[in-house]
This record gives sequence, structure tokens and C-alpha cells, in this order.
Amino acid sequence: MENDKRNLTFFGNGGTLFGIHLVNLFLGLITLGIYFFWARVKVRKYIWGQLEFEGDRLSYHGTGLETLKGWLKALVIFGIPYFVVSQLPRLMGLGRVFVIVGGLFSVLLIMVFIPMATVGSRRYRLSRTAWRGIRFSFQKVWREYVPIFLRGMILNLLTLGFYSPYYQARRDKFLIANSYVGNRNFEYDGNGDDLFGSYFLSLVLAIPTLFFSLFWYHVKRTRYVWDHTTFGDARFECMITFGGMFWLYLGNFLMVLFTIGFAYPWAQVRSINYLLTNLSLNGPVDLETIQQDAQSVNATGEELSSFLDLDFDLG
Repeated sequence: MENDKRNLTFFGNGGTLFGIHLVNLFLGLITLGIYFFWARVKVRKYIWGQLEFEGDRLSYHGTGLETLKGWLKALVIFGIPYFVVSQLPRLMGLGRVFVIVGGLFSVLLIMVFIPMATVGSRRYRLSRTAWRGIRFSFQKVWREYVPIFLRGMILNLLTLGFYSPYYQARRDKFLIANSYVGNRNFEYDGNGDDLFGSYFLSLVLAIPTLFFSLFWYHVKRTRYVWDHTTFGDARFECMITFGGMFWLYLGNFLMVLFTIGFAYPWAQVRSINYLLTNLSLNGPVDLETIQQDAQSVNATGEELSSFLDLDFDLG
């Protein structure tokens, strides 16, 4: 068993990533956007392949065809029904009652599909990620997330949003504790009580601080989630700070703004490097005992997440 501090290192650079984005943009234009699915995979393959842990690189095995099929399936089971119930009554001039009913059904449809998108996205991306040839996985299905999601939405509504830290803690535990590397899973021991005071303070100070208090809370919560995530007997330690994140985001914003978007790849690299420089896994963990336990999943959940703006990954 080892007790070293372990870090994930990124070897990518903005120049190479810029070239990938440039080719992706060109091919996207001449294919009228169809190449977008392959473009996203190409970026992920590069970023994952430049991440190294304990001397071995990660790899990404998703394909553009998978995500295209997933998008088409998402369009059929969510996109078209959502358009019908939310827009058709208004377009057909059916009157206010039908428009209101259609709006209510569209909200209900979103409430049903957010859990599918959240879990499906995580299942797909982890299943396509590997380290030393060992696949990651997420070993729960979206239906098991529905009670957590619905309870969170209802209690947030009843408490005017003050239940949020508790819902986030339950969601984080569900997503983290069911994520695996081979046959070994992560664990999460955070709880809503620890963050409620900071969350309340950030809301109280939102207007006086021009909403910077909300950003402060976001940084604190990000650090808290990492610090309460374990793998075996090892625990992650995150050292990001409000000041560090502020200057990172401000620098990235100015870079992208004054280059009309061309510096975006360098901003990506800066963000990845900042997080990984301030993140480590500390404590004993026997990496040699990890064994393969891959699962077969499709890309539909991932494309649903894109429909609902729930795309969390690095790429």
C-alpha cells in the first residue's frame, strides 16, 4: 500500500487544441453542423489523452456516430414531444387555456427528463473513459435518481430555495458513490448542514456584493465536494481559492473577448491546469487490485443533457 500524494497531470497545450477546434469549425461549416458530434468527440479524445495519473494516460472511447444516434433518439423521445406540447397550441391559436396546459405539460416533461439526462450523461461518459485499459462506469439507472430529484425540486420550491445545499449533497452522493473505476467505487461523505450557513450568507450578501458572494459559494462548494470524496482509504484534497478562481475566470474572459473567441482553447487549458494543480489524492490506495468491470450503455442520456444544458464534462 502506498501513502504518496497523487496528482492528475495535464500535458495538453492551447496551440494543439486550437488546431483541433479550427479543423472542427471548418468541417462543421461544410457539413452544415453534422460534424459537430465528431468534433466534440475529437476534443474529448485529445483532452482525456493528455491526462496522466500514476504514469499512465486516460483515454476516451466514445464515437461521433454514437452521439449522433443518441441525439436522434433524444430528439424523438424528448425534443419532438416537448415542441408539440409547448409550442403547438400557441402556433395553432388554440387559446390561452390550451397554451397554459401545454406549458404545464412541457414543464412536467422537463421534470421527467432531467433525471434521465443527468444519469444517462454520466453513465455514457464514464463508460467511455479508461485508465490502464480499465473502464470507468456508473452503476445506477436514471429511475433511481428520480425520487432524489423530485424531493429536491419540491422542497426547494416550498423553502424558496433554501433546501438547495441538502438536495445538492444528496445528488452529489448519488452521482459520486455510484461511480466506479473498474470494480472500485468512489465514496462521498458530505452533507447539507456543512454548507447551509455559507449558502445562506451568499444569498444575503448577493446584492451588496454584486453577486460575487454566489461565486464565492460556488468555489467553496466545489472545494467541499472534492474534499469529501474518497477512493478506498485515500481522500481528495482541493486547494482552489476564491481569488485564484476569480483571476482565472477574469483572465479567460478577457482572453476570449479580445481575441474574438480564438483564445478559447488556451482558456480551456488554463482552467484544467488550475484545477489539477490544486487537486490531489492523498492516502493509501492499492491501484493494482482494480479490475475491469465495464458496462454497455448508449449516448442518449448524454444528448438529453445537451438539450437541457447539463453538459458538465471537460470537453
